[in-house]
Amino acid sequence: MDLYLPVAELSVNLLLLLGLGAAVGFLSGVFGVGGGFLITPLLIFVGIPPAVAVGTAASQVLASSVSGVLAHLRRGAVDIKMGLVLTAGGFLGSAAGVLVFRWLASVGHIETAIALGFVLLLAIVGTLMLIESSRALWRQRLPAARPPQRARRHFLLHRLPLRMRFTESRLYISALLPLSVGAVVGLLAAVLGVGGAFVMIPAMIYLIGMPTRVVVGTSLLQVGFVTALTTFLHAYNNQTVDIVLALLLIVGGAVGAQLGARAGSALRGEQLRVLFALLVLAVCARLAWDLLAEPADPFSLAP
Repeated sequence: MDLYLPVAELSVNLLLLLGLGAAVGFLSGVFGVGGGFLITPLLIFVGIPPAVAVGTAASQVLASSVSGVLAHLRRGAVDIKMGLVLTAGGFLGSAAGVLVFRWLASVGHIETAIALGFVLLLAIVGTLMLIESSRALWRQRLPAARPPQRARRHFLLHRLPLRMRFTESRLYISALLPLSVGAVVGLLAAVLGVGGAFVMIPAMIYLIGMPTRVVVGTSLLQVGFVTALTTFLHAYNNQTVDIVLALLLIVGGAVGAQLGARAGSALRGEQLRVLFALLVLAVCARLAWDLLAEPADPFSLAP
């Protein structure tokens, strides 16, 4: 059963789109990630134009982020003040990213830029995750040792101007640091259609110094606001958000996430991270192959 997508301007099998959303939702439930950096390349694989894939993927990330942040708010695991500062930076990065996206589209390089961006991003993330998870599995084979107590580290960046007190995170640092982190994530969300949690969470823990208990909820708060703005800007400025495609992905993702959460409970965290790293590297390899391989038809008719 084919369904016409008005913005993408093509017909795609309905069950394929629902299955794609369910597959990414399943992976999100298993591995605990938003799935934004997987759904965009997968949409490109099935023939969705890259510009539409980026704009529509942001709307799916928005839906999953809102659901997640509500759950964390009920548990009191969100630093709202920190989240608002991160969001302010994210708005700046998102606005700049939409302008960059529009410029790349105007000069005809948007498809290449998206593909190259994803190859680099997935290669870095997948490699780092594989190294970290492999080390964790190796440490499990060694005799158990008491982990050393680490004192909270304070970097020179924390002493920059505009220092603010974040009570929930027990920090007194420069607001310029979370503003910068939020701006980078906002830029990624606008140009590549990803939520950016896989960049945001390590930065919040190791660079900003936030306690782990509030990191995920605060990250989801920022991602939700930023992807909402990104979706609006893409729809208004670039007309690249296909609401029919977005709804199908959200419905499929909601079902898949529930199944994935149950399946993920059967595996250890280290095993999950190894599998996820291999999946990310496999998607990266496919994108790289599409960039380097000689096309079947080297000629195309420009509209």
